[in-house]
Amino acid sequence: MQYNVIGRKILIEFFAGKIYERRLIIIGKEVSKRTLKRLPNYLTYLKSEKCGGAINISAPTVARDLGLNEVQVRKDLAIVSRSGGKPKTGYLLSSLIEDIESFLGYDNQKDAIIAGVGNLGSALLSYKGFSEYGMNVVAGFDTDEKLIGKTIHGKKIYDISELAGIVKELNIRLGIITVPSEFAQQVCNEMVKGGILAVWNFAQVQLVVPDGVIVQNENMAASLAVLSAMID
Repeated sequence: MQYNVIGRKILIEFFAGKIYERRLIIIGKEVSKRTLKRLPNYLTYLKSEKCGGAINISAPTVARDLGLNEVQVRKDLAIVSRSGGKPKTGYLLSSLIEDIESFLGYDNQKDAIIAGVGNLGSALLSYKGFSEYGMNVVAGFDTDEKLIGKTIHGKKIYDISELAGIVKELNIRLGIITVPSEFAQQVCNEMVKGGILAVWNFAQVQLVVPDGVIVQNENMAASLAVLSAMID
């Protein structure tokens, strides 16, 4: 399904740092969003190499295969690696994979809910790749009486009027909005009321949230416009 490819890119953007306002300070090191966005790409590549039988990997090899600057790759890996690379042999692949996953929080599962279970919301509910990025969608919410009470892709669908209460009860901190734009702010308000701290917004509208709540907007139209302009 095409959406899986799009979904993987969006997830990389979301979990690799776009939810942070400017920069993130981790274990005393300043990490730019550009570095954070590269880390999941490293991770995918390293896992592929491990599946191919590799045991060690060097920064020059990573740079060459991914078409990146070697100096930048060395700096990126130095930030996340706890053991560091060794001359000639490089990094122990299994350890480097674990370090990146830990650094990005993929080993710390985050529960999430989806508001709006139409075509896009349903596709997100079915997307199995979320677990690779430390996210577990536990439920969906909608206003359609034909959907409420049903289970879609293993996730129960609740009346959206129950959103704040269930979010608070389950201690959910991440909410995904896929409702029509005219209802997005109202849904966002309910999420915040329930304790949501990070909102992944697919509605084409700017949301107003209080301090301490982070919003990541996904504008597919803008992305498609860039692609279209590049091939004209």
